[in-house]
Amino acid sequence: MKTMTCRELGGPCDHAHRGESADDVIHLQDKHLKELVDAGDQAHIPARKDMKSRWRRPVSGLKWYNQAKADFAALPQS
Repeated sequence: MKTMTCRELGGPCDHAHRGESADDVIHLQDKHLKELVDAGDQAHIPARKDMKSRWRRPVSGLKWYNQAKADFAALPQS
């Protein structure tokens, strides 16, 4: 298991996401952003918009995805 924070994934807070893969923590980040924005958290709106736009623009989104995967791979096991 490795841990990445919301901030490390482009968000505004230090909420920790733990997963076995980069895909796990990216999925948790997407869920985290959606839940907080749906609950009215204004600070997470820009990160939520960025996350949604990544899925709509595969070429530019792939750069972010590959960087997140590399960052995850570089983390120590926790």
